[in-house]
Amino acid sequence: MNKSVVILGGGVGGIVTANRFAKLLPFEYEIILIEKNEFHFFAASFLWQMVNKRKQSQLTTTLRSLVDQRVKILFEEVKQIDAENKLIVTEKNQLHFEYLVIALGASIDHSPFTQNYPDVHNYYTVEGAEKLRNALLMFNGGKISLVVSSLPYKCPGAPYEGAMLIKDFFNKRKLGKNVSVDIYTPENLPLPVAGPELGNAVKEILDAKEIGFHPLQQTTSINYNEKKISFTSGNSVDYDLLVLIPSHKAPEVIAKSTLADESGWIPIDKGTLETKYKNVFAVGDVTSITIPGRWQPDKPLKLPKAGVFAHAQALVVSEIIASRIAGVKTEANFCGDGFCMLEAGEDLAGFAYGDFFASPHPDVKMKNVGMKWHLGKVLFEKWWLAPIGFTKSLYKTMIETGAKTVGIPIKL
Repeated sequence: MNKSVVILGGGVGGIVTANRFAKLLPFEYEIILIEKNEFHFFAASFLWQMVNKRKQSQLTTTLRSLVDQRVKILFEEVKQIDAENKLIVTEKNQLHFEYLVIALGASIDHSPFTQNYPDVHNYYTVEGAEKLRNALLMFNGGKISLVVSSLPYKCPGAPYEGAMLIKDFFNKRKLGKNVSVDIYTPENLPLPVAGPELGNAVKEILDAKEIGFHPLQQTTSINYNEKKISFTSGNSVDYDLLVLIPSHKAPEVIAKSTLADESGWIPIDKGTLETKYKNVFAVGDVTSITIPGRWQPDKPLKLPKAGVFAHAQALVVSEIIASRIAGVKTEANFCGDGFCMLEAGEDLAGFAYGDFFASPHPDVKMKNVGMKWHLGKVLFEKWWLAPIGFTKSLYKTMIETGAKTVGIPIKL
């Protein structure tokens, strides 16, 4: 028997899975992580990079420093996944596996950012956040439009965090009265995947900050030369600076596999995270999980694409696979709980926590905006980027102790 477990993707889900395997699996099992990029970026900090609170070097590290030395890393691109025959093909290797965890994330549409339009930006890549930072530093007045291109997208709070941080950036430069910030989205509320209570709470914050929120605005076209956005509603708006939440899709290797459904993403069992193929699992952004509730009558809610879920799912999958290898039963099950520290500018953040599997719709509430939640996010950033060893363990203890103190069950 081929005693190997293979993990595809070195993002949050892949890293957590690999490190748990290193602790849980018998030593006769080889653990292989396949990731094409040697450097790892903490994507949550792109928002801070955008408003000149981080340099690229502060949110970058090597993947090797984050992964247990027991794990073999192949810096290669996955070209084919043959789940039925338990085979992975890269540009350099063919690997057979006994267990597979797919954590390849979501890809974004780069086309709007490759045509040299100086006023079109995004903060979903480290390069995009850096270019937007430079643009914001040069911007002294006018209309800034944040536009959600399509659904789904990574991190349901990102458009709203981005708007609040940009507004605060210009307020601190005494240019707040010269700059308008507006959000246009197909959604009916901010973060509809988290339920109406949280959505309305975020809308109140946006209103207080004089940030325009324009729901049910699905983009039909953008005229980059005339700087005009058109929507299915018939509305059109002008902009001086456009910040796009780009369209997201599953990686090409998933789309051409037998794993994806008609949506292009991988459907999985919502409790075990197993695909339709035995011993083949998927975690994080590449998956599709329907949750209770609808954001429009004909549009069901899907579990958000966010690192917190990739992390939690990775812990469950590693436990299930380790139990199968040991031949014992496990109660490990992904329960749908999630949390988010929502940046609000002014070094403040709110904390949202709740059950995304709750019925009739997700039940997520937000604790009052305050500096402690912002500091918690800073601490989480430092913990994530810390190399394996004592320092990382110390940050982990600090975060879990702080969470327990305020009554939040976080397990890293």
